[in-house]
Order: sequence, then structure tokens, then C-alpha cells
Amino acid sequence: MQGNPTLLNEIYTELYITESESGEINNEHEVRQIETQFRRTATEDTPIKCNDMFRLLPGQDKLIRTVLTKGVAGIGKTVSVQKFILDWAEGKENQDVQLIFPLPFRELNLLREKKLSLSGLLHIFFPETKEMKISSDKYEVLFIFDGLDECRMSLDFKSKVKLCNISESVTVDVLLMNLIVGNLLPSALIWITSRPAAADLIPSECVHRVTEVRGFNEPQKEEYFRKRISDQSLATRIISHLKSSRSLYIMCHIPVFCWISAAVLEQMLSQAESGEIPKTLTQMYSHFLILQTNIKHEKDYEKKVKDEDMILKLGKLAFQQLVKGNLIFYDEDLRECGIDVTEASVYSGLCTQIFREELGLYQGKVFCFVHLSLQEHLAALYAHLSFTVNNISVFDRTKRSLFKFFNQNKCNLLCELHQRAVNEALQSKNGHLDLFLRFFLGLSVESNQTLLQKLLTQTRSCSNNKAKTVQYIKQKIRENCSAEKSINLFHCLNELGDDSRLSEIWRNKKNQTLLFTVVSSGLCVADIRAEDGCF
Repeated sequence: MQGNPTLLNEIYTELYITESESGEINNEHEVRQIETQFRRTATEDTPIKCNDMFRLLPGQDKLIRTVLTKGVAGIGKTVSVQKFILDWAEGKENQDVQLIFPLPFRELNLLREKKLSLSGLLHIFFPETKEMKISSDKYEVLFIFDGLDECRMSLDFKSKVKLCNISESVTVDVLLMNLIVGNLLPSALIWITSRPAAADLIPSECVHRVTEVRGFNEPQKEEYFRKRISDQSLATRIISHLKSSRSLYIMCHIPVFCWISAAVLEQMLSQAESGEIPKTLTQMYSHFLILQTNIKHEKDYEKKVKDEDMILKLGKLAFQQLVKGNLIFYDEDLRECGIDVTEASVYSGLCTQIFREELGLYQGKVFCFVHLSLQEHLAALYAHLSFTVNNISVFDRTKRSLFKFFNQNKCNLLCELHQRAVNEALQSKNGHLDLFLRFFLGLSVESNQTLLQKLLTQTRSCSNNKAKTVQYIKQKIRENCSAEKSINLFHCLNELGDDSRLSEIWRNKKNQTLLFTVVSSGLCVADIRAEDGCF
């Protein structure tokens, strides 16, 4: 993250990592996965430390060449890789490895049109290797491919192109495939990280160990905030506030969300007149957006770029790329949204912690939001403003089948658009619109609109019939949707400020098992009491 650099060893909090029994792929929305993990017990897991990725655990005897590490966006996969490399470089761990080559997919994408040999590829990223002859016979080598989900190349593991010579030139995708399969440098170690939905790109027979970064467990959450906040009494207040909101506390499994919460709450709770403390996700992210924009104003920065113009452009980028499933963007993606690539650093200066430009080992520009949830929030803000300010439904503009439901009729009322958004989210098999829906609904609440008026002069109160949206969601909960979908709809009610009791919503509902699942998720939407007659 940009800003004042901090030594990794000073702030690093151990992450909870487990060894998976299988390479089973979970395509659910990542927040939904976090909530599922929140309810699991530690006895179901086999914990493993970051530095033990290639070490055999007790009872294991099969050598490990290739490790696939899964984890949702922002959970700590890249930080785990960095900690592994740092401990190795400082001579603390894995000293049997002589050379480590970190090759992030987001940077390899920049070379996807080129033909290169393995030696040539390494010379680009690591010029000092020109004087070395890299071979598995001479060195113990580890290749780290971070961010498989960001790969924009076609990795065809059924290809019959076999490459064994490190000096032979082929396209980068063929090169990577042969390295992972083991045709090229068969004794080299391979470590691949990926978000869960993309992990199945690697055939299971090519992977010897599957691990999962689960983020922070309960003690690690508190440890993070106490390391991050020097004032321990303030840290205690922040932890207490987060625990009072179950939906926020569940999200604290994700280190990036802890960082966002710490930034917002540290400022607000240390001020005498801080205003209403965020209790919902939408409130937290809206405060964070304002906080980072205010930081921009404190810097020597060109005034010609207006905040709301940039937020709308970033929002458009966020929405378009969310539809495509992309977390990283390149020059052409920015140009499509009217963002001048030559001024990218100025644009990212608007919210330096939200949108960043990276110059990697290979000197090409890569752009990304710090976390998927920030992208989803900005995408929802763009969708909300497009309708309330310009009476335009962004969903009508997309040609992708993802939003085909929205194309049937133009929404005349925001509540109608909300109802259609709810339907589309319910139709999604993997819940990939769940968090977007929470933000989209939450932004219609008057308090959030008032909050954003500090940032966006065009924001105006919309004639949204919240009661209709609430009743529509309750109706959907009463219908036979899955436990996961019901849980997200309860979160949506929470974002809308509804305080209905479960008994009211679930009156005459027969599926008590589903009800128990929702209650056990820890939701604070309702006043859950025995006299409600839910059980």
C-alpha cells in the first residue's frame, strides 16, 4: 500500500493458514466464504505456517514440488509470500533454497504477446541472472507465481507442446505451463497463489499440496489492532465497537478490512466530535472514501482534477471490470473510462490507498484497487449516482448476459431498480453480486447520502420508497432460497437500517433448519429472543 512505508517485520501478524484435504474449488462469493469459515471450528483444520509450505507434516512422506495456496482477495496471500521471501533473505528459514524468483501474474501479463525462453524471461525480471546458468542441477530454485486469478493468458495444460530447454523461446503461457507441469526444470519448486474461483485452472495432478490462507482468527484480529494502533485504550475501543456489529466483525477475518476499519475508527474515535460511528459496511466504506480524499487535500496536488469527476471515473472503471471479473487493469482499461494514462499517478493521488499504480520488477504499469470490496463499493456508488443524478441505469448499458434481467424495462423508481438488483443477486449461483447488492442498497439510506454530500456536490436525495424494498426482501426471505442467500438478504436489511425481528419475517415459515442456520450465522439484524417464538 502506498503512503509511509513500514517494515514488514514490525507490523506483520501471523495469518491462519490451513492445509486442505483436497483441491476442491469454491466458487461462492468471497464474503460468503468468509462467513462460512467464521462458523467452522478449528478442529476441522490442519494448520500450517507460512514458512512450512514445502515441508512435510507429521505422517507425510511424499515430496512436495508444487504448492497451490488459495485465499479470498485481501486475505494475505501476497503478504505471506513476502514474509516467506524476507525470512529466507535474512537467513532465518528455508536455507536449502538457493534462488527465489517471484513472478506475479499481473506483471507476466504484460509479456503475454512475446516469445521468450525461460532464461530470457528471468533476464527481464532479474538482470543479474545474465551471468548465471540457471538449472535445477546447479541450484535449488523456487518460482513463485502470485495471483493466478489475475492471469490474462490462456494456460492450456492439454497442449502437446513440450518444452525442456531453458534456452528455447515460446509464448509465455506455454513457458509457464511447461514449468508448472515439470517438463522444464523438473526439480524446481513451484508456489502458486490464487483466489479460490481460479484455482481449478491448475490440474490437480500437477499440485502436491493445497493450502488456504484463512486470514485472522479471533486472537489474531485483536493482535492486529493492538499492533496497528499505538494507543492501547483506543485500540480497545475500536475492537469493542467492531464486536458490537457482527457483520463488521466477521469481515475482520480479512486483513485489508481490518486496515480500513482501523484507519476510519482511529480518526473518528480520537476526535471529540466524530459524528455517528459506522455500524454497517456501507457506512464504513463511505467514511473510508471520504477519509482518503481528505488526505489528498493535505498534499501538494494539482487542483485541476475534481474529486467527483475522478470518483465517477473510478466508479465506472470499478463497475465495468467487476462485470468482467477483473481485479487488475491496464492502460487500455483506463482509457475506456476516460482516465488519462499519462496522469495516472495524479488520478491515483485522489485516493492513494484505494487505487494504485504499480511498477513491478518488469517496468510496466499495472493498476488495481487495494481490495475487491473497495471496487464493489465504488461500482455500487457509480450505479447509484448514475440513476439518482442522471436517471440512467448502468445495467441497461452493459451487453453482457450477467445483467440481462435489468434490460427488460427501464426503472422509473429506485426501489424498482433495487428489486431487480435483488432478483439478479438471487439468480447468481456463486453469489458474486452479494456484496455489491449490500452496498447498492445501503447507499440509498438518507444518512449515507448526507455523508457523501461532503464529497459529491451532485448527490441529491432520491425519492426511494425504502419500505417497499424492505418488504420485497422480506418476501424473498420467506420464499425457499438457500441459507446463504437468506443470510445475505438479512445483511441487506441491516444496510437499509431495518430492525425487524426474525419472528416477524419468518412468520409461518416451515423451514426451521434454514432459520437455525441464519440465526447461528451471528446476524444482528433482528432482536433475537426466545419469546419471539422462532424455535
